[in-house]
Amino acid sequence: MASIFTKIINGEIPSYKIFEDEYTYAFLDINPINIGHTLVIPKIEIDYFLDVPEPYYSSVFNNAKLIGQAIQNSTNCKRVGTIIAGWDVPHFHYHLIPMLDYTDLDFKKGKKRTEEEMKDIQSKIISNLK
Repeated sequence: MASIFTKIINGEIPSYKIFEDEYTYAFLDINPINIGHTLVIPKIEIDYFLDVPEPYYSSVFNNAKLIGQAIQNSTNCKRVGTIIAGWDVPHFHYHLIPMLDYTDLDFKKGKKRTEEEMKDIQSKIISNLK
């Protein structure tokens, strides 16, 4: 059975898409720690990041750098933190989290945001992609 992320990639489940290319898909986390929290995933369903083949693996990290800069420019955060946890969905996902301090890397801080907030930050991040 396809993971929820595969269903998002296939358009079966809506998402706040930030970026897409041949190998990756990036979208806003539905329970962001801070507004702008984005997931970058390969377009193949591989559970563990060490098992992701090239060119998908490199594409995730190269695009994360581009998207991370756009997040920083859009949120004015001090840093964009990253986490590879992989416990909730069996599909490798790289978290890009706008941070004001190191305590922002805590998933317990994640919460739903309004559709207006999500669309606003989506638009800002996309406009800052260079």
